[in-house]
Amino acid sequence: MESIVVNGISKWYGKEKLVALKNVSFTVNHGEIFGIIGPDGAGKTSLFRILTTLLLADEGSATVEGKDVVKQYKQIRNEIGYMPGRFSLYQDLTVKENLTFFATIFNTTIKENYHLIKDIYVQLEPFNDRRAGKLSGGMKQKLALCCALIHKPTVLFLDEPTTGVDPVSRKEFWEMLGKLKEQGITILVSTPYMDEASKCDRIALIQNGSILATDTPNAIRQSFDLMLYKAKSHNTALLLKDIRHYSKNLYAYAFGEHVHITFKAGEIDIEELKMNLIERKHHDIILEPDDATIEDCFIQMLRA
Repeated sequence: MESIVVNGISKWYGKEKLVALKNVSFTVNHGEIFGIIGPDGAGKTSLFRILTTLLLADEGSATVEGKDVVKQYKQIRNEIGYMPGRFSLYQDLTVKENLTFFATIFNTTIKENYHLIKDIYVQLEPFNDRRAGKLSGGMKQKLALCCALIHKPTVLFLDEPTTGVDPVSRKEFWEMLGKLKEQGITILVSTPYMDEASKCDRIALIQNGSILATDTPNAIRQSFDLMLYKAKSHNTALLLKDIRHYSKNLYAYAFGEHVHITFKAGEIDIEELKMNLIERKHHDIILEPDDATIEDCFIQMLRA
């Protein structure tokens, strides 16, 4: 069963018609975690605002839980939870006041749906009387998620929920999403962090408003059809420059403390490349095969 259906959505802004989304289509199944993965400016927030009935598309259509985002927007707003990228709760209200306020808006109480937020809220309870604006980034994130869940939504929209949050809080947040999925909640989440893609059941890679691919993380990684090597030496910045100088038939880009090199089978002689780097005064060289990540796949699709 499909919780979200997006069919040919396009959106542009201003007289210049700057494209934010271009013919975007995908479906999200009931009870799955679906990730929209892409960098800043790719169109993720515009897409989320359309699906949460806050923005009208210029072309295309979409439904959430079988309801049209334009014609049945009031019903949709009662059934979904939305956590925007920017912290949008009332900074001058305390933790408990914010949560009580959002529960009241949806004609419910904290007690009625406490089971949905219990695992998250127990971490917030010691700060019940603290103003939301004085919370840390991780605690703000937890409070926003509680407020999005308090009315028992069937679909949860999370727009870049882990941006600017420390690694420990990011890990905890994804663990929370796993528990919410077990309760049958459909989750659509966007993120610029490629490493978070593996935590989703399925993903859509987006760039410049267009969907590049939609599939499971494993299937996308397996679609990578180039040879991939990782390289390292005493000077990574110079290594990247010299590898790019070696041949026009390969792509090289910084990847953490390594340089990733991609090329078609037979195009590059690895031993010859290594000797070339030694001649250029590199030492402590590591040059070995590596498995493709979602980020490698994303870069390959951009260059296709």
